Amino acid sequence: MVSAGMSPPSLRADLRAMTGDGFAFSLMVGSGESYVAAFALALGFGDVGAALVATAPMLAGSVLQLVTPAAVAWLGSHKRWVVLCAALQAATFLPLVAGALSGDLTPALLFVAVSLYWGCGMATSPAWNTWVGTIVPASLRASYFARRGAWSQFALLLALGLAGEALRRFSEAGVALEGYAAIFLFALVARLVSVGFLARQSEPRPVPIGETRIAPRALREHARVGGHGRLLAYLLAFQLSVWTAAPFFTPYMLGPLGLDYREFALLTGAAFFARIVALPLLGRLASERGTRRVLWVGSLGIVPLPVLWLVSDSFPWLLALQLGSGFAWGAFELAALLSFFEHIPENARTSILSAYNLANAAAIAGGSVVGVLIFEFAPVDASVYPLLFCVSAAARLLSLGLLRGVTDVHPRTSATPPLRTLGLRPSGGALQRPILAGLEDDDPGRA
Repeated sequence: MVSAGMSPPSLRADLRAMTGDGFAFSLMVGSGESYVAAFALALGFGDVGAALVATAPMLAGSVLQLVTPAAVAWLGSHKRWVVLCAALQAATFLPLVAGALSGDLTPALLFVAVSLYWGCGMATSPAWNTWVGTIVPASLRASYFARRGAWSQFALLLALGLAGEALRRFSEAGVALEGYAAIFLFALVARLVSVGFLARQSEPRPVPIGETRIAPRALREHARVGGHGRLLAYLLAFQLSVWTAAPFFTPYMLGPLGLDYREFALLTGAAFFARIVALPLLGRLASERGTRRVLWVGSLGIVPLPVLWLVSDSFPWLLALQLGSGFAWGAFELAALLSFFEHIPENARTSILSAYNLANAAAIAGGSVVGVLIFEFAPVDASVYPLLFCVSAAARLLSLGLLRGVTDVHPRTSATPPLRTLGLRPSGGALQRPILAGLEDDDPGRA
């Protein structure tokens, strides 16, 4: 089926451009954003600086996404806003490349550049989700977004591995910062290629600007109905406890564990690969047994992860741990997504996703602040990481109390919803957001 007013060749061109955008965008994420915390370490900003630059800018980005409705209204086009923000996001790599080449980049400038990176990226999300919903016919969405997602995942893992290998070789040659300049320049070019693909896509029909606005009434209704308020409380509390330790895994891996960049990339990629492989199985499990059980499985698997990192520094052990971590995080995030977005009317999904992004980013930033306080006030010796990881594991365990009473959901299909990967973290928690057009409600009898 082809949407009205669009010929099949035009639709095929749009779909090819959307796939190219997803591929190039993922190359940027894998070679750029994934190594920002490691870059902060290479610049000598220390463990705390690396932890904060990996988390705090996300909160700034979530706040900046709130300007999207006014900006789209001013430009009169979702496409123009998305293309503009994507181009600006590419430009945020310029100070990183310059700083890597000169070896002179202040923490404040790095923080501003990364905040603008997240701000421009998140500002595209509401408008992009609305825009692609007008391009891809409902009958094609499941199969198309599955194929697009596979290409994007491949590109991300490819870029992550190539960037890690490049950094290892530059580091062995004694010019590690030049290596960062190379991978950030590659990320910049990849995003510009993505911009080109975005610009080629059509904008078939005007969409009311209100579809991108955050509606307080929709948020209150969603929190009140179906136990979603309790689910949200649990998700935010759990994220806060997780991100007490999560920002410090990059410093821990490249510092006390003494891993090289290739090993860092392999461990980070292993967790993401395990998520990809596990999602179809987890989707079937959620459909047959309900999301609550899958959420419990994922949560219980995530709780002890920080402590298990302290058991051994053997690479085979860490690799096996990362594979298990990817499975647990896949279960947690799939079940949370299916539970949180079930029964939401299509016209409220953008509002709720934007509000959730903001609340989630606040929890991540809050957790990182707790971790920084522990790191700063703990004795300056080798025990600081065990202390930090044990505190995070204990907080995760305590937050499980909020999971009791969360409403169970049985998805009508075992197919996993399409996701955009915005960032990777070596702790196993990839930063992913749903493609709302792929969550289309196919039951006309439901609200």
